[in-house]
Amino acid sequence: MSKKQVIIESALELFSKQGFEATSVQQITDHAGISKGAFYLSFKSKDELIVGLIDHFMMQFTSDIDWVVKNHQNNSTLLFQFYKTAFQSFQQHADFAKIFIKEQSQTLNQDLITKLRYYDKLINVITLEMLHRLYGDGIMTTKYDLITCIKGFFDVHSHLFIFFDLPLDLEKLAASLAEKTDLLARHSRESFMTEELFQSFSVEPMEEDVTKEQLIELLEQKAEEIAEPIVKESLELLKLQLIEPVYSPAIVKGLMGNLREHPHCKWVVYLLGRHVGV
Repeated sequence: MSKKQVIIESALELFSKQGFEATSVQQITDHAGISKGAFYLSFKSKDELIVGLIDHFMMQFTSDIDWVVKNHQNNSTLLFQFYKTAFQSFQQHADFAKIFIKEQSQTLNQDLITKLRYYDKLINVITLEMLHRLYGDGIMTTKYDLITCIKGFFDVHSHLFIFFDLPLDLEKLAASLAEKTDLLARHSRESFMTEELFQSFSVEPMEEDVTKEQLIELLEQKAEEIAEPIVKESLELLKLQLIEPVYSPAIVKGLMGNLREHPHCKWVVYLLGRHVGV
């Protein structure tokens, strides 16, 4: 595990227990067992670390739902699996999300706002891809209303995990929201949200996709950091595939599947998927 990953995991644990403001860089470095110098080689400040933590969560959330949309074969259960995967992520990171929402007024800066809007746009793209797959031309006039409703479902129901310590049935929640989304998609006729209005909510341009060279560099970096043999070998083979393609799409997809469950490889899989179209 790289020093940056050690810092992130140590900071997550401390922030969840005592909050952003009450946690010092010294406490983070002590908990991580590293020097302050090593911290500042990875992050210029605690604020930059907080942006890195949001990156860490949003990369996993985005890559998880993207994987479901691209790889779940049964259209009749895709909405259910989409919601279940999303809320599993909320549940897993509830402690950190609670602290972030409570203290964001003290920590939000322009870098963080831009970062959140970037991921918001990626989630819009993934959700729109899913809706087109399920409903085709039947939602041409209502698709932006549907995306807004789905994001509203996320926002309202994620608070159940963040603010209330209750045993929640993820299966039932996902089934309920999948049913409601399907009803809206099939029977809604009136449309308020135009594409122009929808796009106006996030005016920053999308970041460009990473280049092949950047992906190769990222795969090399991950291969150096990770010890698990299957994950390491899969990273190496995918790097070679980018340099000189020799494997079929099915093999590439299998190699990417080997990386999916590793917490530090989900974003690599997402970027690879966008690059190679798998």
